[in-house]
Amino acid sequence: QVQLVESGGGLVQPGGSLRLSCAASGVTLDLHAIGWARQAPGKEREGVSCISASVGSTYYADSVKGRFTISRDNAKNTVYLQMNSLKPEDTAVYYCAAAWGCDTYSRDYGMDYWGKGTLVTVSS
Repeated sequence: QVQLVESGGGLVQPGGSLRLSCAASGVTLDLHAIGWARQAPGKEREGVSCISASVGSTYYADSVKGRFTISRDNAKNTVYLQMNSLKPEDTAVYYCAAAWGCDTYSRDYGMDYWGKGTLVTVSS
């Protein structure tokens, strides 16, 4: 059974940083891609970043390039999303997800399994 548990969300001021964690079970990071997506109130869910299995290629939405960094610790089966220079428009529920690959043609990287999400609020 696949389980993805996000943590690390919270309230942060504009310009601040947060690191989200995704603890995965039922999948292995050298075989599964892990993606992060977000959904703001009244908006569709959108892919933020994805890291592929094996070689660990990374992908980012244009809106977060240069500010967010995805990484993984295979030993801990955990993926991280380091978010810097946060803006109010980054406010959303952030979801961790897993699939066999990062489908960069899909709005949310074509993920198959989803966590329950963690709320990130960027506000002064």
